[in-house]
Amino acid sequence: MQKKKYKPYPEYKDSGVEWLGKVPADWELKKLKYIASVMPSNVDKKTKKGEKDISLCNYTDVYYNDLIESSLDFMKASATAEQISKFVLESGDTIITKDSEDPNDIAIATFVSENLSDVICGYHLALIKPFNRHNGAYLKRFFESGYSRSYFSTRANGLTRYGLGTYSIQNVNFLQPSSPEQTQIAAFLDHETAKIDKLIEKQKKLIELLKEKRQAVISHAVTKGLNPDAPMKDSGVEWLGEVPAHWKVKRIKHLAFTISKGTTPSTVGGEFIDSGIRFLKAENIGKSAYVSEEPTFFISKDVDGLISRSRLKENDVLVIIAGATTGAASIMQSDFLPTNINQAVSFIRPRVFQYSKLIFNWLLTDFTKRIIKEGAVQSAQPNLSMEDLGNIPIIVPPKIELENITKYIDKQTNKLDYLVMNAMNVISLLQERRTALISAAVTGKFDVRDWKAPESVIAENNMPDKEACLT
Repeated sequence: MQKKKYKPYPEYKDSGVEWLGKVPADWELKKLKYIASVMPSNVDKKTKKGEKDISLCNYTDVYYNDLIESSLDFMKASATAEQISKFVLESGDTIITKDSEDPNDIAIATFVSENLSDVICGYHLALIKPFNRHNGAYLKRFFESGYSRSYFSTRANGLTRYGLGTYSIQNVNFLQPSSPEQTQIAAFLDHETAKIDKLIEKQKKLIELLKEKRQAVISHAVTKGLNPDAPMKDSGVEWLGEVPAHWKVKRIKHLAFTISKGTTPSTVGGEFIDSGIRFLKAENIGKSAYVSEEPTFFISKDVDGLISRSRLKENDVLVIIAGATTGAASIMQSDFLPTNINQAVSFIRPRVFQYSKLIFNWLLTDFTKRIIKEGAVQSAQPNLSMEDLGNIPIIVPPKIELENITKYIDKQTNKLDYLVMNAMNVISLLQERRTALISAAVTGKFDVRDWKAPESVIAENNMPDKEACLT
């Protein structure tokens, strides 16, 4: 890709590092510790007596932002004078994540673009201050390269949470071109990745619009039906308005044999094992119409027998009743049986299988989401009782009409889901292209010393089309 568009360096040498291969002949290979100071932060958000109030750049600030700048909404905290002096953010700094539940989220980097005298680097992060402040932008890009990502993901230690030691960060091999060349490479990558990032953002907005359309299709079909000329009546239900006159107003519990919830294996002395009877948690619910296989948990047959009241059947509608995703739902499919659920998930067992899709789709409507939001008990986290779940009003059409509505919703949402999947694939390709471009530039696979930003782009901020970026 780059060989066609960019010229190579005139001469290369063997780097001596397998993952790097050949590099430009005049580039140096140095350990990071000889180029920058590496300081893992120990500053948390807890306020202690006698400390000075400051703003804290935390893990999410780094994970979700390419630049750390004053416009961000930083967390308020406090720190000692020594901590402030050591971890204050200065223009040219790079910050990376040093621990995470996912090894692929280790060493995610961001760049500090301005002096922030009242902001310091927080816990779970490492502050990297280059000795040559002008080379900070290049250093950040080096952390984004495929070489760097591979290096750090293989050196993260842990079982449930992974972390990087200071030694691993300090001793990563760093390719060092001349200082002017580092500045040029950083400028080139800023320009090129900005174009890719805008394309990614357009795809994300498209996905949002498609999901809104999906929501509207479902809500209209299950509350108004498919016949625009059908006589209407007042539903008698607040927020719902008029519904087809021949539909019946009921409650979810009227469509169910039972509404119950699961339990945790520890209540009967059980624990999770490597294989056995499948066990579902809230994380498996709400990702799609049917239960997600990931993450996977299993219990023994003996434990399954002790908590048999939470054993599921095909077409059960599973609803999260505790936590931030309260109200999210999925339908139980036969190929995952036998299966149990934990106490954060309720199941609605429909009287007839046709009600399964109706209840599931009804739970996706704005009307039901509003009821759940208004009624969920707010303590440490939202909580929905099984009684309140069962009492949610639901509009039931005649059987034949219900079958047609279900088929219509499935057909329309499948089309929209396909478009969402295509957009997500485009994002994935763009992200791969972005990483490949950064990797090639910071390892010297092509020469950008003579590169200049096109004047027309600078003046008008013109964007190439998607195909131009992918070729």
